[in-house]
Amino acid sequence: MKAINLKELYPDIYKEDVFVEVSDEIQGIFQDAKRAEAAYDRQKYRYKAHYSLDRGDGIEHDALLKPLTPEVIFEEKQQREQLYSAVMDLPELQAKRIYARYYLGMSVTEIARAEGVSKSRVSESIKYGLKRLSKILKKF
Repeated sequence: MKAINLKELYPDIYKEDVFVEVSDEIQGIFQDAKRAEAAYDRQKYRYKAHYSLDRGDGIEHDALLKPLTPEVIFEEKQQREQLYSAVMDLPELQAKRIYARYYLGMSVTEIARAEGVSKSRVSESIKYGLKRLSKILKKF
């Protein structure tokens, strides 16, 4: 049996030292919890995570999941259509490579391997395709 101080465990409740005899098993549980909390504090310090956005007041939920207005939905649809038509105005090979890179999320290396060409050729093609795309979209 070991004595623990309840003031150390519950400082908000106990303002004076109150010692209670507990079994060794319970004492071990309290020590494990104390070690885990210390490890967590060290980890927060090392990774500079001293604050949290998860305050429970819903601010991040409101910021991230803001309902879209009909005007915003219409504008986004128009932009997608303009972008799609601009990509279709590109030469076929550039359009395929840009589609694979940005729509399918493939890396330049994966595209080059699939087409059997060098990585630099795919990279240059995408670069020139994006320049051309920029010129086309400026007309809108």
